[in-house]
Amino acid sequence: MSYDRSVSAEQHALEPETVWHLQMPQIRFGRDAVEELGFQLGDLGVDEGAHGLVVTDENLAGIGHVDRVTDHLEDAGYDATVWKDVEREPSLEVVGECISFVRENEGEDGYDFYLGFGGGSCIDVAKTTRAVIANGGEALDYIAEPTGSGDALTESGPPLVLMPTTAGTGAEISPVAILSVEEQEIKEGISSNHIRADAAVLDPTFTTTLPPETTAKTAMDALGHAIEGYTTHPFDGLLRATDPQERPVYAGRTELTEMFSEKAIDLLSTNVRTAVHNGDDIEARAGMLKGALFGAIAGLTAGASLCHAMAYPVGNRYHTYHGETIAVLTPASTLGYNAASDPERFAEVSRLLGADTEGMGAREAADLAREEYVRLQRDLNVIPSGLNELAGITEDDIDWLASQTVETQQRLLRCNPRPVTEADATEIFRDALYNWE
Repeated sequence: MSYDRSVSAEQHALEPETVWHLQMPQIRFGRDAVEELGFQLGDLGVDEGAHGLVVTDENLAGIGHVDRVTDHLEDAGYDATVWKDVEREPSLEVVGECISFVRENEGEDGYDFYLGFGGGSCIDVAKTTRAVIANGGEALDYIAEPTGSGDALTESGPPLVLMPTTAGTGAEISPVAILSVEEQEIKEGISSNHIRADAAVLDPTFTTTLPPETTAKTAMDALGHAIEGYTTHPFDGLLRATDPQERPVYAGRTELTEMFSEKAIDLLSTNVRTAVHNGDDIEARAGMLKGALFGAIAGLTAGASLCHAMAYPVGNRYHTYHGETIAVLTPASTLGYNAASDPERFAEVSRLLGADTEGMGAREAADLAREEYVRLQRDLNVIPSGLNELAGITEDDIDWLASQTVETQQRLLRCNPRPVTEADATEIFRDALYNWE
C-alpha cells in the first residue's frame, strides 16, 4: 500500500502509519549569525578556497545585504560568484536560467557549495539548482506526473546553506521547492529530502529592511504553516507506506510538531504588530524570525493543507504574493471550513491567538479563531480584505479556482483534516471573496 490512497479509504483497507520521521538542516540562529557563515561552511566540510554560488535577487544586492554576505565569505577564505536574477514566484524558466549559468561557468559538476540568500523565491531557486546539477537533466524531470516526468532525486549534491531575509516562507528548512509552470497556470513542487538544505543560518538583522507590507505578508504565511501544521491529521491517522522511501515529506502532526506550532502561533501573533509598525525593533524581528522557523518545522513536517492548496492556483493565475494569498484564504479555509473537524483543537488555536474563551463550549470557542485572526489582519492595516480586493477575483472566477485546487493539489489536500470536494472548494472560495466589509 502506498500513499496514493487517501485517508478516506475503506476501513478494511486502512493501515495506519506507526512511524514518524524528522529531518532538519543544521540551524544557526541569532543576531549577527552571518558572522559565523564561514564556520558553518567549514563544519559542512567545505575547504578554504572553495568556489560557491550565491543565489539572490537585485533588490538585496542593491541595498547592500549581498555584499555583507560575500564579505564574510571572502574573510573566511571562500570565493563566491553572485547570481541575482531571481524573480518573485519563480518560474521553471528562471530556474532553468540559473542551472544554465552554473553549467556554462562550472560545467556539469557545478560549484563547490551553494548559498540561497533572500525570500522563499531565492531559496527555492537555490535548492532546485543544486539538486538538478547534482542529478542531471532539468527541473521538470523531477516534478510529479502529469506535469513533469516524476523522476526521483537520488543525490543531494555539494553543501547548500540557506539564509532567509523574510520571516515567513520556511523554505530554509523545507524539503519542497515550489515553482510556477506558467503555460499551465499552475504551481508544482519538487518534493524530496534530497532538495533540503544542509544548513540554515537565520540572522534577524537582515529582516529590519523589510517594508511593513512585506513583513505582514510573510508573517501570514508563517502563521499559516503553524496553524495548518497544528490542525492537520495526526501522523497515525494517515496511511502507512510499505516502503519507508515512499513516506511523503508531509507526514502528519506529532507531539513534537505540536509543540513547535504552539510556540510559533504565540511568537508570531504577539510580535507581528510591532514588527509591522516599528520595523527597527530587533526583538520583535527576532521573535518573528524564530516564530517563522518554528512554524516551518511544524507545518512543513506535519504538512500544509487546504489553505495552501487553494493558494497555489490563485497565485499562479493572478501573480499574487504567496503570503498575502494565504492571509486572505485562511479565515474561510483553515479557520472556517476546517474548524468543524476538531472543535477542541481549534478552540486551542483561538486561545493561542489571544481570544478569551472562558465559559465557552468547544465549538463556540473554535469559531473565535477566525474572528481573532481577522482582527489581527485589520490591525496590521496592509492586508487585503479578501480575494476580491487582493486580485479582483469575483464569482465568475471561482469554478476554475476550485477545479484547479482539487485536480492539481492532492499532495496537500491529502493532509487536510476534512475531505474536500470541488463543490466544497467552490463554497470556500466564495466565502473568501470578502473577509470583512
